[in-house]
Amino acid sequence: MKTEEETTLTQNEDHQKAQLRMPKSSLWAMDKCILGNVEQVKLLDRFSTSNKSLTGTLYLTATHLLFIDSSQRETWILHHHIAAVEKLPLTTSGCPLVIQCKNFRIVHFVVPRERDCHDIYNSLLQLSRTAKYEELYAFSYNPKQNESEQVKGWQLIDLAEEYKRMGVPNANWQLSDANRDYKICETYPRELYVPRTASKPIIVGSSKFRSKGRFPVLSYYHKNKEAAICRCSQPLSGFSARCLEDEHMLQAISKANPSNRYMYVMDTRPKLNAMANRAAGKGYENEDNYSNIRFQFVGIENIHVMRSSLQKLLEVSGTKGLSVNDFLSGLENSGWLRHIKAVLDAAVFLVKAIAVESASVLVHCSDGWDRTSQVCSLGALLLDSYYRTIKGFMVLIEKDWISFGHKFSDRCGQLDGDPKEISPVFTQFLECVWNLTEQFPQAFEYNEAFLLQIHEHVHSCQFGNFLGNCQKEREELKLKEKTYSLWPFLLEEQKKYQNPLYNPDFFPGLTLLEPNTVSFNFKFWRNMYHQFDRSMHPRQSVFNLIMNMSEQNKQLEEEIKELEAKIKRRNGQSAAVLVKEHQQPAHPAPTALKTPPCFKKEQPLIPMNDAVRTIEGSNTADNRYSEFVEEFSKSEPAVVSLEYGVARMTC
Repeated sequence: MKTEEETTLTQNEDHQKAQLRMPKSSLWAMDKCILGNVEQVKLLDRFSTSNKSLTGTLYLTATHLLFIDSSQRETWILHHHIAAVEKLPLTTSGCPLVIQCKNFRIVHFVVPRERDCHDIYNSLLQLSRTAKYEELYAFSYNPKQNESEQVKGWQLIDLAEEYKRMGVPNANWQLSDANRDYKICETYPRELYVPRTASKPIIVGSSKFRSKGRFPVLSYYHKNKEAAICRCSQPLSGFSARCLEDEHMLQAISKANPSNRYMYVMDTRPKLNAMANRAAGKGYENEDNYSNIRFQFVGIENIHVMRSSLQKLLEVSGTKGLSVNDFLSGLENSGWLRHIKAVLDAAVFLVKAIAVESASVLVHCSDGWDRTSQVCSLGALLLDSYYRTIKGFMVLIEKDWISFGHKFSDRCGQLDGDPKEISPVFTQFLECVWNLTEQFPQAFEYNEAFLLQIHEHVHSCQFGNFLGNCQKEREELKLKEKTYSLWPFLLEEQKKYQNPLYNPDFFPGLTLLEPNTVSFNFKFWRNMYHQFDRSMHPRQSVFNLIMNMSEQNKQLEEEIKELEAKIKRRNGQSAAVLVKEHQQPAHPAPTALKTPPCFKKEQPLIPMNDAVRTIEGSNTADNRYSEFVEEFSKSEPAVVSLEYGVARMTC
């Protein structure tokens, strides 16, 4: 493997050849940050039945692994996306190197020489394991924005405005400054909304009785029902402990809802897990100590079960040549779709409590930052159509995931830490949303590509939004000064992420979605787990086809308008000539003139509301109209003659 020095000392002729092989977009990498390169590397297609491979050059840069094949096609792999690197035993064709990524890309290289393969392997192990935040890609990424654009990007989402949209503060809920300096809870945001009847001593006392100090606070307020979704962590109740301040806090939440004095307490854990936590001095609420509450377990498994389940799913989906029976049984044995169903079932229970019973709901798990975030955000998504828009979905993620301290750094393995803390909690949330878009294709403004892009950047560490574990940590890292926000970049390409079937009038206002969570409604998300395996994809994407047809329809409608305008102009000119001819005394005026068809008000060539069917890949400008365009573009005036006392225009 060539080192940086060796690359620099390469003869001019070889260097020029290398530059010719490199596309212009990659020349900067060649000159500035190439750490090494290996030629004649093969990239295998892991699902190809004919063992297809591409031959090219592998470049190792400071931030990416880059493969350029003989057709100049580029494959970029960000170092932070790499989850595991495996060097397989030497074969007759070379040394295999398998790279597994957090975005579920798996690349299989065959490097000609074992020494080169070993060098790449060791380099990738070092570059993909970051020791501190400042070494992450976001701190070096420069999209060429000026400082004011960077600031505006971070100001795009304003959670204070979001709570105002909900109708908070109001007569029953207020903004509390109790956590203004993170003194009560370090993993909560500074600004928290609590019942007006909850005094600061009650807040402080409740926080001391809750794991990690995460006391009950408002997550979502339903204006029409006057009911609230609140969130917290498990109580430190053990087998018999109680806390009067915590009991008063829950009572204040129930009293803040004038529609229903009863409230639900949802423990998202399986009951056995919650009971086991009692032995450690934690546990769940005792209904005898809390007035007006109804307790409910919903049985979502912990992060360790989810991590194991995903690993089994990836083993099944990555195995070549499985029969249908083997694939389906493997999918069932992984338990992945069963877990997705459990999360959605919990969200549906929460929604029914608010929409049907007008009851407030308090949601918690163990520490209140994993399963609690899943259920609260999905519940709000089902209740409020705003979160089904592109901007609204960004707000939802900021509010229930980023702001309330989901541990993105630990769960996504941003730094080289405890692998047992890694878990696909946010991936499950996105998969639940995707399942909802499949059931309600007209209800969501965004498409599958939007969800996949967010998943991509949760793991890329390219933007500052998802770095760290909580807001306090992000402020200490000064992310808003040193990094860029993802949201404005997604909004710039908003057209790419729009769902062509979206119909906002189909689900007006706060109309809730009621998904059917029977088992056969949950599907394997192929485009999440096989988005990079191009050989497995169908040749036509239905959504892309609809988008192309919609774009072609718009272009044809514009052409029709232009043609209609030209017809009107020509008719106007012809009418003016006709009037002039009538004013001449040489020709007697006829007793009656019928308006010829050429002068009648024209009708659109194609009905505006009818879909124009086109073949995918055809030119957007239809050749059938080209002769009309040429004809109407001529500058010669129309010739008008009068024969037999009737006006006739020749065009």
